[in-house]
Formats: sequence, C-alpha cells, structure tokens
Amino acid sequence: MLAISKPSFFRARKVSPPSLAVASPRLQIKNITSSISVKTHASTEKKEIAMWEALREAVDEEMERDPTVCVMGEDVGHYGGSYKVTYGLYKKYGEMRVLDTPICENGFMGLGVGAAMTGLRPIVEGMNMGFLLLAFNQISNNCGMLHFTSGGQFKVPVVIRGPGGVGRQLGAEHSQRLESYFQSIPGVQIVACSTVENSKALLKAAIRSDNPVIFFEHVLLYNLKGTRGDASTTNCLEKAELVRQGTDVSIFTYSRMRHVVMQAVGTLVQRGYNPEVVDLISLKPFDLDTVSSSVRRTRKVLIVEECMRTGGIGASLSALISETLFDELDSPVVRLSSQDVPTAYAAALESATIVQSEDIVGAVEKLVGKAPGAAMNGKDSDVPVKKAKKTKAAKTVKKK
Repeated sequence: MLAISKPSFFRARKVSPPSLAVASPRLQIKNITSSISVKTHASTEKKEIAMWEALREAVDEEMERDPTVCVMGEDVGHYGGSYKVTYGLYKKYGEMRVLDTPICENGFMGLGVGAAMTGLRPIVEGMNMGFLLLAFNQISNNCGMLHFTSGGQFKVPVVIRGPGGVGRQLGAEHSQRLESYFQSIPGVQIVACSTVENSKALLKAAIRSDNPVIFFEHVLLYNLKGTRGDASTTNCLEKAELVRQGTDVSIFTYSRMRHVVMQAVGTLVQRGYNPEVVDLISLKPFDLDTVSSSVRRTRKVLIVEECMRTGGIGASLSALISETLFDELDSPVVRLSSQDVPTAYAAALESATIVQSEDIVGAVEKLVGKAPGAAMNGKDSDVPVKKAKKTKAAKTVKKK
C-alpha cells in the first residue's frame, strides 16, 4: 500500500536559524552596536513602496504566518501575477500553495470555494475582475450562500481579489466596474482599497476573516507610492475612513476616485469651500455610523464613484441616506457616476465617460452655492472692500 504524504500547505515551513560566526568579544560588541544603529534608523525612516508591493507583502506575510493560506489563479505562479502581486511566491512556497490554473474562471473559483470549505484559506486572483463574470455562479450560489444553506456547518474563508476599473485605453471588456454586480449577492463582504497603507492592512484582515471577501483593486493604483504598516497592522473591513473633515458638504467616494476627489478639493479650498471627504472602503456593508456623523455635520451629500450610474454603489448609498437620514439633509443627494455606456478605447471618449475633478468642483459649487469661506478670503463677498469705501465717500459728499 502506497503512503501518501499531505500537501505542503498543511505543514508550517521550518526556518533554520542563521549561523553565528565566532568572533572576539570586542568585535561582537562592535557588530551589536552597528546593528542597533541600523535598526533604529530603519524604524524611524519609513520607505515608500508601490501598492502592488504592499499587496504582495500582505500575501507573503499571511502565507508565512498561516500554512493554510494558499493562492490560485491564472499566471500567479511562474509569472508572478499580471500585476506582480504574487511575484516570487511560487519559488518560496511551491506549487501546492501557489497554484497556476487553466483559463477557466468557473473551474478554479469552484476549486477555491471547495478548498475554503475543507479548512484552507485560499486567495483566488482574477486576472481582471471582468473575467470573474464567468464564475458568477460559484461566487453567488456557492461562496455567498454555503454557510447559510449548510446551517452553519461550513464556513467559506476565501478572498477573491484582482484589478478592475477604467484603466488607460484598455477597451470596454477590460474596463468593467463590477462592484454593484457583486453587491447584490447575500453573504459576501466587499472591500475597495485606495492607498498603499490601507491596501496591505485590509488584505491581511480579509485573509484572516472567516467570511468570503471580494477585494477590489484599481488597475491604475498599482504603481501608487506610499508607506505601509508593519506585519501586525490590520484594518477593520467594515470601517470607512474620514480622509478630510469639513463643514460645507460630505463627499463620499472610494477606490481611485478618492484621489480624483482630493485633487478637486485643492481647487475648492482655494475658492473658499470646506468639503469633507469620506473614503467608504467597505462597499458591503456600508459604515453607516461614519456616514451618518458626516451627514449630520454638513447636511449636504455628494457621492462620487467610477461605477455606473444605473444600479451602482452610489445608487445604493443614496437610497440608504435618503431613507435613514432624510431629516438631516438640507438638499437632495447628488451623485456623480460613470456614463451608462461601454467604455471607449479612444482616450478622449474614455475620459468623457468617467468623473473628472472639474465635474466635482462644479457639482460642489452648485450644491453649496456661494462659498461660505469666500468673505474671509476676500473673494466673492457680498460687499467688496473697494465698493464699501466708495459708498462711504458718496455719503460724505451728499451731507456736504
């Protein structure tokens, strides 16, 4: 009878301690001192890395921490992933934990769900989130529902991640925004990262979660630079981020649109406006506590998204705000979304279909009206300083 050994991902990797060379006491003290100074310098200076590197670190650290974590998808092994998120992990962990799959999304998605049911924590990468429409049955009917339909006998701790959003001239099929497609599936969480720091912390939290998590990464943010937390840092998957506190209007956004909004904020502040910016991060469920406190503070809402206008994330959030915070609003909720058309390949037409910073500036000016801070800046005040002087002089002449 043949003895069959368990796959390598059932066993923790053994790391042998580094060999210590024997040296004189004086040399040892010198080496210790120099190493302390190097560590101190490294801890005070945070190195900036790209988002794809932060995501790769998250996967690597979690695979090293937990031997049940594994990766599967197209070109994730030898090639290192389309955007290098799994670069080098195949050599480090082997083919049983970093599995190259055929071009068959419904097949390897079903494999990932089954692996999660039997005790593993798979990370399933979609080369493009648009391709995962082929696996919609597995995500909806299996991934999201098995915990409930089994009466709690199974849990499905799987992370489904990959690039999405409008890139640069990638054409309609590679420019899909599918957040709202998956938002309607009961039983799954949806997270959209937007910075280097939150991308790593959120992905680590998603891998550790016992719930199925769909993790959206924007194709144009992979080369975004920034600092990240250490190996122990994780973020709450259901918490929004208050990016900028303000008083005039609450701008709710997520993913790449966070950066487009902040670009518009720079212009708005110069014109005397004080907008508040909230990065939703959790697209399902919404962080209603953060949303509510922001709405009560400003009483005006602008939702900015790259998703489609019809049935998009903004539509769901707008309905939620109108239903639960209607008495807190001074005006109707305004939405800026992508046009309901297939994304064009031509650069000019592609830009015309999605929200630009000038669209946000115009929407805020229309929603808020005259800038509340304009008088303080000497701009757009009701009675300009020069005109006030002329009026005073005219009154003096009249008395004489």
